Amino acid sequence: MMKHADARSLERLRHHYEVERELANRLKAAPTRADRSRVFATMYTELFARVPDHPRLTVQRDPAAERRQVQRLLGLLRPHLAPGLECVEFGAGACALALAVCPFVRRVRAVEIADQIPASATRPANFELVLYDGYEPNIAPASVGLAFSEQFVEHLHPEDATAHFALVHRLLRPGGRYLLRTPERWTGPHDVSRSFSDTPQGFHLREWSYRELAALARELGFRHRIALWNGGPICFRQPLGAALAAESLVKHLPRTLRHRFGHRVLPMVTMILEK
Repeated sequence: MMKHADARSLERLRHHYEVERELANRLKAAPTRADRSRVFATMYTELFARVPDHPRLTVQRDPAAERRQVQRLLGLLRPHLAPGLECVEFGAGACALALAVCPFVRRVRAVEIADQIPASATRPANFELVLYDGYEPNIAPASVGLAFSEQFVEHLHPEDATAHFALVHRLLRPGGRYLLRTPERWTGPHDVSRSFSDTPQGFHLREWSYRELAALARELGFRHRIALWNGGPICFRQPLGAALAAESLVKHLPRTLRHRFGHRVLPMVTMILEK
């Protein structure tokens, strides 16, 4: 996901924050999956209508920067790709990453709630866009070798997060892996709440820590939970204990220091969950 400096006034930032918080609270209060699906289907449209200076509407696309980001993420995935592999990306957006993976594997499915692929994009024969309701894609159990997501799980309703990870576990074949990146809880919040709150109040419905993700993955039956340190183009495996220790250190820093320096120690939560 591209990030840009936000030059709006504090007044306009607060307006954005209040609108996003209102819509997020509406989603959080929805009692059933069906209710949440209806809210989610319109919340971004309403947000952009009420916040016309939202960065996603006003910031010019930088195709070169977007290509570099895709190449960085492809570099993260590349050691896990193989010619016979079945892959799934959740929250694929415009599918630039999913399309970049296609030459290296047998099949790629991009799972999304809407088709956001640019008309100019070429869709390879081994690519499939799977449109779903946010809960049940039409993919056979135990058929996927690698699932991946980039800044996706923080947008899940708290009651739906466990269901998502259980779904991924069900879709993976034995030995299959889920590689995900998500903003780190203790250096956040990372949505528009950052200027106004110590916790995410906008469309990041829950920001995660290594400890929370590892505990949930173990509960759901993932055999191995592998922590990665990934900042920019640099990525290496780290002991899970080291990531947990870093979180314990960062979460006790004053808020200003957590925001200013925490991301150097914990740039993102990046994990591999193996079935």
